Amino acid sequence: MFSRFFKTLKARVDSFVSFTVNVIYDRAEMTRWVRVYAAFLKGLSLVFGLAVRGRHYLYNSRWLHDANLGCKVVVVGNITVGGTGKTPVTEKMARVLSERGRKVAILSRGYKSRSEPLAGRFWRWLTQRAAPPPRVVSDGKSLLLNSDEAGDEPYMLARNLLALGVVVIVHRNRVHSGKFAIQKFGVDTILLDDGFQYLPLKSHINLVLVDKTNPFGNGCLLPRGILRDPVSRLREGDYIFLTKSDGNPNAALMEMLRTHYPEKALIECAHQPRLLSSLDGLAMFPLDYLKGRRVATFCGIATPERFEAFVLRYKGRILYNKRFLDHHRFSEEDLVDVFDEAAASDAELVVTTEKDAVRIDPARKWRLPLYYLRLEIEILGGKEIFNRAVARICDGQARAQVA
Repeated sequence: MFSRFFKTLKARVDSFVSFTVNVIYDRAEMTRWVRVYAAFLKGLSLVFGLAVRGRHYLYNSRWLHDANLGCKVVVVGNITVGGTGKTPVTEKMARVLSERGRKVAILSRGYKSRSEPLAGRFWRWLTQRAAPPPRVVSDGKSLLLNSDEAGDEPYMLARNLLALGVVVIVHRNRVHSGKFAIQKFGVDTILLDDGFQYLPLKSHINLVLVDKTNPFGNGCLLPRGILRDPVSRLREGDYIFLTKSDGNPNAALMEMLRTHYPEKALIECAHQPRLLSSLDGLAMFPLDYLKGRRVATFCGIATPERFEAFVLRYKGRILYNKRFLDHHRFSEEDLVDVFDEAAASDAELVVTTEKDAVRIDPARKWRLPLYYLRLEIEILGGKEIFNRAVARICDGQARAQVA
């Protein structure tokens, strides 16, 4: 009885969250109820905006101070919620910098990772016990945590960069985790993944990502829109990465950036599919493998349309498609339902994203073959600017080249 109640409650909560996301992205039909709810969210946006501006004022006026760790700190971030492609750009930078001889650590807060329970934090505060140390996802030699413990993106970065010796650490306090990385692993370069809003740590170079397909949403701050900061914060970026480009110009966006931020260096890049891989990495196929095949897809990411478009680009025939909320933790029931529906649709294989794949046991056998789509960053425009950014991080190694 209770399990049925909680299952129904969870379904209703998920439905309401999905509805709210559709309102934020202006995908919901503008009925009277939707307009009222949107107006309510707009009011909350005004309050959120005051809080954001007040916080920045406190740091800019030095009422609050940012810590200097004494090594290069490079921020990879954005001013919106959703998938602008921070993780692939972070991986690209970590890979290039490691190949140039830097000892790199990636610091993440580990969004939706397993964290200390609230009761445990309260008891620790009450008893004045020390905070737990940062969680090391990878020490550059071995994977030490799984995706549930580390979070999807930190685990994916740690796995993909293991051969290069990149350290990946998860902790809410990234000043603390930065000091830990320097003392324990001797790193000389820190990449702050999704760190543009993390003001307590002084950064040396800010790489700010803007989704070329949906730069600023409807222009509203959270929770009515997708902005985490006012658009004016772009002036604090040293380099602006225009992500998810298809090579075609976005005249309105370029005019806005050149008018308001003419001094900013622009780098245009694309998230390009490279191959299909089984979850255990033992089977890999070129993307042409999708051509003409009957495919089922599922994902739990912010912009599922992009993923599905990649499958269609390579001539996969999508017969069944299931979308979950971003960062959704798949239950056994979720996945069994997906594969049952996929088989009922006459699909011959199932494809998901790399970020979703890390949440699934690679040893588990399913009714149909399961693969994930591996994406990588490709620099389309501003390669020399990218090279100069790498050289700047590497203290003037002018011969740095795009990998």
